[in-house]
Amino acid sequence: MISLVIPVYNEEVIIDELLQRSVGTMEEIGEPFEIIIVDDGSTDNSLKKLLEHRARDARIKVIELSRNFGHQAAFTAGLRRSKGDYTVMMDGDLQDAPELIADMYAKMKSGHFDIVNGYRKSRGEKGFKGLMIYFFHKIFALITHSKDVEKIGNFSMLNRPALEALKQLKEKTRYLPGLRIYVGFKQGFLDYDREIRKEGKPKMRFRRLMSLAADAIFSFSRLPIKICFYLGLAGIIVFFIIGLVMVLQPDTFSLTKDYRPLLVGLYFLGSVQLAFIGIIGEYVFKGYKESQNRPMYFVRNEYVD
Repeated sequence: MISLVIPVYNEEVIIDELLQRSVGTMEEIGEPFEIIIVDDGSTDNSLKKLLEHRARDARIKVIELSRNFGHQAAFTAGLRRSKGDYTVMMDGDLQDAPELIADMYAKMKSGHFDIVNGYRKSRGEKGFKGLMIYFFHKIFALITHSKDVEKIGNFSMLNRPALEALKQLKEKTRYLPGLRIYVGFKQGFLDYDREIRKEGKPKMRFRRLMSLAADAIFSFSRLPIKICFYLGLAGIIVFFIIGLVMVLQPDTFSLTKDYRPLLVGLYFLGSVQLAFIGIIGEYVFKGYKESQNRPMYFVRNEYVD
């Protein structure tokens, strides 16, 4: 059995095409399947359309969250309800073509892989947003010491042991592409060109993108803290040397000659300290959120039987 997990948020304009292509692909594969659609607190007619499709096809299952909890939480809700021997993660914007699931399944059935990740040879996003996505993935690849993670996203297929391992990770701040790499297992890749969104508005706006990037970086690395430490250490050494010069050659740094370099140095150090406090505070806040142990999401209704 194959489970296809798709989160949606205000996607009423493409739901018909999304489900038509997804059901068609799954039927062509020829295995029993279920399609789990997680409505992440949509405010348009997405839920109504989903329930209309479910009324015609019971293989389509709908989970309605109580509000918008975010992309990663919605995926988690669907993954926890997956019953398949193989589970597919796919975004609901049709930038990842459902037809590629058949190729993923063929790779998985070869027996060589536990996880097959969609490997983006090219992306549909251009301009400033595309540049920011590129830099984030490059930084994340450097942090995780993986040359593969920079080209993968949510689109993937996992077998049951790999999915059960992924479900054991309980942190609330989640970046699922990174977590899939973290659990290990035999990882394979399917090359494809990611399409540009044809209809509807992109839901991953700049603010959400930056929030996801911060979650990924702070969840997987202590590199920001190490940068703070080494820069602070370098600052101590530099200003210790300057202090010695001021003591041994006081005329060199006479305030009566020029006080501007001293003020620039003070302002610079103050700004650096504030940035460091912000970085440390981010780690403290994320630790605090984890210690609260709040659920990642709440389900308002389930339409699964």
